[in-house]
Amino acid sequence: MSQKRILFTGGGTAGHVIVNLALIPEFQKQGYEIDYIGSYEGIERNLIEPLDGVTYYGISTGKLRRYMSKENFKDPFKVMKGLYQSLRIIRKRKPQVVFSKGGFVSVPVVAAAKLKKVPAIIHESDYTPGLANKLSFPFAEKVLATFPETMKYLPEAKGTYIGAVVREELFEGDRDEGLRFCGFSSTKPVILVMGGSTGSKKINDAIRGNLDALLKDLQIVHLCGKGHIDESIEREGYTQFEYVNEELKDLFAACDYIISRAGSNAIFEFLALRKPMLLIPLSRQASRGDQILNADSFVKQGYAVKLEEEELNSETLLQKVNQLREEKTHLLENMRAYENRKTKQQVIDIIQQAEK
Repeated sequence: MSQKRILFTGGGTAGHVIVNLALIPEFQKQGYEIDYIGSYEGIERNLIEPLDGVTYYGISTGKLRRYMSKENFKDPFKVMKGLYQSLRIIRKRKPQVVFSKGGFVSVPVVAAAKLKKVPAIIHESDYTPGLANKLSFPFAEKVLATFPETMKYLPEAKGTYIGAVVREELFEGDRDEGLRFCGFSSTKPVILVMGGSTGSKKINDAIRGNLDALLKDLQIVHLCGKGHIDESIEREGYTQFEYVNEELKDLFAACDYIISRAGSNAIFEFLALRKPMLLIPLSRQASRGDQILNADSFVKQGYAVKLEEEELNSETLLQKVNQLREEKTHLLENMRAYENRKTKQQVIDIIQQAEK
């Protein structure tokens, strides 16, 4: 029997990698050889390359810019180079199936899979599909949706609603370890603040500008992003990190509330962990508006409180944190009705059914 092989792709942000991180160990347990195609220097390389038993390949990739740049004229050539590189990798490694989490690095990979007659499965996390996934739809065999509302935006013959894939290790956190890691006591509630994989200056500034009021009743663990630690702040009950990896599950276990952007993978993890959340989605000026739709969906279902980025300041942040605390019981009641623990196995089954 020939060796089973699967090729993963996706990158640009942590959100385009998290689902792959959840799936890779499951395929390793089943004896698959795992390959991963990402960009040369993207966050996906930092997250995937250290994994045992995974071979990482960097390729050339383009990028969608919402502003004029001379780089826009170079991108088609970068994508063509990435396509050629992907064809060579697929020809060499001969995967039975490709699984894509999106981001622009995935477009030449999914196109190459189609040319080499290797079935490709795309996972769309957001409420509406991003441009990279839209470009990849014609080359894919199936497109999996996280939100039921997303189905109306997908090719009818290819779309399948499956829900969110959550990393299993996040359920294994230890509250006491998380409190100890932060130097916190067990007598005050904890808010975990995170602004996405690169951090958010606006969220960081609003939190730090409100420490006197917030620390009266709360403790704050602040994941502020690379290069965004403020060394001048030393307050009891406040600790800051650029980024955490292994300890994240313990921080989730230790926290009572979360303040975050509204990336789909992250907010579904908060939901699965039953963490009341205040979502501050990226504005339409800085994005295509997908996080706003994600947040609106969660507010409508009673899982979250929302604060528009344009309205974010010290006063509104404090008002929304107070609202979050007041609505905690109601939010938790709604969250308990949500069940997603079978989704990951559904995705694995779909991938394996597609193998050539």
